[in-house]
Amino acid sequence: MTQAAPRSATRRFRDDLAAIVGEQAASQARFGIAVSGGPDSLALLLLAHAALGPRIAAATIDHCLRPESADEARYVADVCAERGIAHAIMTPDTPISGNIQASARATRYGLLDRWRTANSLDYILTAHHADDQLETLVMRLNRSSGVAGLAGIRARNGTIVRPLLHWHRDELGDVLAEAELPFVDDPSNRDHRYDRARLRAALADADWLDAKAVAKSAALLGEATEALDWMTAHALETALTPDGDALILAYADQPRALWHRMLVTALDRAEPGITIGEIAFHRLWDAMQRGDKSCIGDLTVTALPGTARSWRIAAAPARQGQLSRPAPLKVDKADRDCS
Repeated sequence: MTQAAPRSATRRFRDDLAAIVGEQAASQARFGIAVSGGPDSLALLLLAHAALGPRIAAATIDHCLRPESADEARYVADVCAERGIAHAIMTPDTPISGNIQASARATRYGLLDRWRTANSLDYILTAHHADDQLETLVMRLNRSSGVAGLAGIRARNGTIVRPLLHWHRDELGDVLAEAELPFVDDPSNRDHRYDRARLRAALADADWLDAKAVAKSAALLGEATEALDWMTAHALETALTPDGDALILAYADQPRALWHRMLVTALDRAEPGITIGEIAFHRLWDAMQRGDKSCIGDLTVTALPGTARSWRIAAAPARQGQLSRPAPLKVDKADRDCS
């Protein structure tokens, strides 16, 4: 007979889920569970099964990066079959290459979203927890991240929901131990070629760090980010105006943090998907202050004649089949690390 998650843990899990998606969704929505076979995701599976019953399905992404991965995916399938949980195994359409962890992450979320849509699921649940949040914040501090980056892993990002961000890794281990359920040991979690693995080892002896307190700080920074986003949207109602195929952005002594977001949002509206990092922002801002014509991505930013604080943002003109890009600036994609 299979063991279920403890009742107290199940109640806590459901309350945490409802706090993110709302009581109605927690009671009625259908959830997909991302399960690798590791201890965290198996604990999530047990908790979700106990709390949500037949409203869940599970999926395992076999990234085909290790010889053992196919057997691990089949193990998860067996765990699900024993509990009557629908389960799917998916593999990448093309081999993962380049930055392995980043590429695997992008592939994983793409496959999960495709599976969610095909199976009429409302949300995908992942097993990120407080210790993951601590690691993420320290990594981002080391990269000079701002408020948005230090908000860490979000409890909800569209249809991706992370209900375990206030749970310790050890608490999830206790759920598995009580169920007497074996789990997959992924050696890449200890591979010091990866930043997160090195950091995890370094934090192992830092028992004075409270991962739950750090997770709370990340949540507060997330609220601050939402407030800045709200202020940005309201400021742009008057500061950003259309000019044919271009946009006119006016500066009115906004605080730097707000102006940064206004500029990034204006660029994104002109070229969806573009964002700029801190260094590129400073270079672009310096050029704008000098009145120089600058280029970022496929856009040009030009000071309007006779004005000191308004700029025209437009697509870079084509020249002999190539885009003209004066003073090119490096474009950094936004840090969306979900780990």
